[in-house]
Amino acid sequence: MSQSVRLPYYKLAPAAFQKMLELSAVLHESSLGRRLVDLIFLRVSQINGCAFCMDMHWRDLIAHGADARELNTLAGWRESPFFTEREQAALHWAELITRVPQTDASDEEYARVRQHFSETEVAELGFTISTINAWNLLNVGFRNPVARTPAT
Repeated sequence: MSQSVRLPYYKLAPAAFQKMLELSAVLHESSLGRRLVDLIFLRVSQINGCAFCMDMHWRDLIAHGADARELNTLAGWRESPFFTEREQAALHWAELITRVPQTDASDEEYARVRQHFSETEVAELGFTISTINAWNLLNVGFRNPVARTPAT
Protein backbone atom coordinates (compact mmCIF):
# COMPACT_ATOMS: atom_id res chain seq x y z
CA MET A 1 0.00 0.00 0.00
CA SER A 2 1.14 3.49 -0.75
CA GLN A 3 2.07 5.65 2.19
CA SER A 4 0.79 8.73 0.39
CA VAL A 5 -2.02 10.44 2.29
CA ARG A 6 -5.14 10.73 0.14
CA LEU A 7 -6.54 13.73 1.99
CA PRO A 8 -6.41 15.28 5.46
CA TYR A 9 -9.95 14.31 6.50
CA TYR A 10 -9.51 15.81 9.96
CA LYS A 11 -8.87 19.26 8.43
CA LEU A 12 -11.56 19.00 5.76
CA ALA A 13 -14.33 17.88 8.15
CA PRO A 14 -13.22 19.45 11.45
CA ALA A 15 -16.65 19.43 13.14
CA ALA A 16 -17.16 15.71 12.55
CA PHE A 17 -13.54 14.99 13.52
CA GLN A 18 -13.98 16.90 16.79
CA LYS A 19 -17.16 14.96 17.65
CA MET A 20 -15.34 11.67 17.03
CA LEU A 21 -12.56 12.80 19.36
CA GLU A 22 -15.16 13.73 21.98
CA LEU A 23 -16.83 10.32 21.63
CA SER A 24 -13.49 8.58 22.11
CA ALA A 25 -12.83 10.67 25.22
CA VAL A 26 -16.26 9.80 26.65
CA LEU A 27 -15.58 6.11 26.11
CA HIS A 28 -12.27 6.34 27.96
CA GLU A 29 -14.21 7.73 30.94
CA SER A 30 -16.93 5.04 30.75
CA SER A 31 -17.56 2.31 33.29
CA LEU A 32 -15.45 -0.04 31.14
CA GLY A 33 -12.27 1.71 32.23
CA ARG A 34 -9.49 3.14 30.12
CA ARG A 35 -7.45 -0.08 29.90
CA LEU A 36 -10.32 -2.17 28.53
CA VAL A 37 -11.34 0.51 26.04
CA ASP A 38 -7.76 0.78 24.77
CA LEU A 39 -7.39 -3.01 24.58
CA ILE A 40 -10.50 -3.12 22.41
CA PHE A 41 -9.24 -0.19 20.34
CA LEU A 42 -5.93 -1.97 19.78
CA ARG A 43 -7.40 -5.42 19.02
CA VAL A 44 -9.99 -4.12 16.56
CA SER A 45 -7.29 -2.03 14.87
CA GLN A 46 -5.20 -5.20 14.47
CA ILE A 47 -8.15 -6.96 12.83
CA ASN A 48 -8.77 -4.03 10.49
CA GLY A 49 -5.10 -3.56 9.66
CA CYS A 50 -5.01 0.07 10.79
CA ALA A 51 -1.33 0.67 11.56
CA PHE A 52 -1.98 4.29 12.57
CA CYS A 53 -4.46 3.21 15.26
CA MET A 54 -2.37 0.20 16.33
CA ASP A 55 0.58 2.49 16.98
CA MET A 56 -1.54 5.05 18.84
CA HIS A 57 -3.33 2.61 21.12
CA TRP A 58 -0.23 0.53 21.83
CA ARG A 59 1.52 3.73 22.94
CA ASP A 60 -1.55 4.78 25.01
CA LEU A 61 -1.62 1.43 26.80
CA ILE A 62 2.13 1.55 27.51
CA ALA A 63 1.80 5.13 28.82
CA HIS A 64 -0.90 3.92 31.23
CA GLY A 65 1.19 1.07 32.63
CA ALA A 66 0.54 -1.89 30.34
CA ASP A 67 3.42 -4.28 29.82
CA ALA A 68 4.79 -4.65 26.30
CA ARG A 69 4.78 -8.45 26.68
CA GLU A 70 1.05 -8.60 27.29
CA LEU A 71 0.36 -6.27 24.36
CA ASN A 72 2.59 -8.37 22.12
CA THR A 73 0.24 -11.30 22.82
CA LEU A 74 -3.02 -9.40 22.31
CA ALA A 75 -3.68 -10.92 18.87
CA GLY A 76 -3.39 -14.33 20.58
CA TRP A 77 -5.36 -13.36 23.68
CA ARG A 78 -7.06 -16.78 23.85
CA GLU A 79 -3.69 -18.40 24.62
CA SER A 80 -2.19 -15.52 26.58
CA PRO A 81 -2.08 -15.62 30.40
CA PHE A 82 -2.26 -11.81 30.68
CA PHE A 83 -5.97 -11.10 30.18
CA THR A 84 -8.75 -11.50 32.71
CA GLU A 85 -11.96 -13.40 31.95
CA ARG A 86 -13.76 -10.07 31.68
CA GLU A 87 -11.17 -8.74 29.20
CA GLN A 88 -11.38 -11.98 27.22
CA ALA A 89 -15.18 -11.71 27.04
CA ALA A 90 -14.90 -8.13 25.77
CA LEU A 91 -12.22 -9.04 23.22
CA HIS A 92 -14.32 -11.96 21.97
CA TRP A 93 -17.40 -9.73 21.62
CA ALA A 94 -15.31 -7.06 19.85
CA GLU A 95 -14.05 -9.62 17.35
CA LEU A 96 -17.58 -10.92 16.70
CA ILE A 97 -19.05 -7.47 16.16
CA THR A 98 -16.13 -6.27 14.03
CA ARG A 99 -16.48 -9.33 11.80
CA VAL A 100 -20.30 -9.33 11.61
CA PRO A 101 -20.43 -10.36 7.94
CA GLN A 102 -18.38 -13.50 8.74
CA THR A 103 -19.60 -14.26 12.27
CA ASP A 104 -22.80 -14.69 14.20
CA ALA A 105 -23.34 -12.49 17.23
CA SER A 106 -25.86 -15.09 18.37
CA ASP A 107 -28.01 -15.08 21.48
CA GLU A 108 -25.54 -17.56 22.99
CA GLU A 109 -22.65 -15.19 22.34
CA TYR A 110 -24.64 -12.29 23.77
CA ALA A 111 -25.40 -14.35 26.90
CA ARG A 112 -21.68 -15.07 27.21
CA VAL A 113 -20.74 -11.37 27.22
CA ARG A 114 -23.60 -10.61 29.63
CA GLN A 115 -22.01 -12.95 32.18
CA HIS A 116 -19.28 -10.34 32.61
CA PHE A 117 -20.99 -7.04 31.77
CA SER A 118 -24.13 -5.17 32.76
CA GLU A 119 -26.55 -3.95 30.10
CA THR A 120 -25.03 -0.47 30.37
CA GLU A 121 -21.53 -1.88 29.94
CA VAL A 122 -22.60 -3.93 26.90
CA ALA A 123 -24.00 -0.73 25.38
CA GLU A 124 -20.68 0.99 26.11
CA LEU A 125 -18.86 -1.96 24.52
CA GLY A 126 -21.01 -1.46 21.43
CA PHE A 127 -20.06 2.21 21.19
CA THR A 128 -16.40 1.36 21.84
CA ILE A 129 -16.33 -1.26 19.08
CA SER A 130 -18.21 0.88 16.56
CA THR A 131 -16.09 3.96 17.30
CA ILE A 132 -12.76 2.24 16.70
CA ASN A 133 -14.12 0.59 13.57
CA ALA A 134 -15.05 4.07 12.30
CA TRP A 135 -11.59 5.45 13.13
CA ASN A 136 -9.98 2.46 11.39
CA LEU A 137 -12.05 2.95 8.25
CA LEU A 138 -11.16 6.63 8.11
CA ASN A 139 -7.44 6.11 8.69
CA VAL A 140 -7.08 3.15 6.33
CA GLY A 141 -9.33 4.68 3.65
CA PHE A 142 -7.51 8.00 3.67
CA ARG A 143 -4.09 6.37 4.26
CA ASN A 144 -3.25 8.25 7.42
CA PRO A 145 0.34 7.05 7.96
CA VAL A 146 2.16 6.09 11.13
CA ALA A 147 4.62 8.82 11.97
CA ARG A 148 8.21 7.60 12.14
CA THR A 149 8.62 9.75 15.24
CA PRO A 150 5.46 9.68 17.36
CA ALA A 151 3.96 12.94 18.56
CA THR A 152 4.36 13.49 22.28
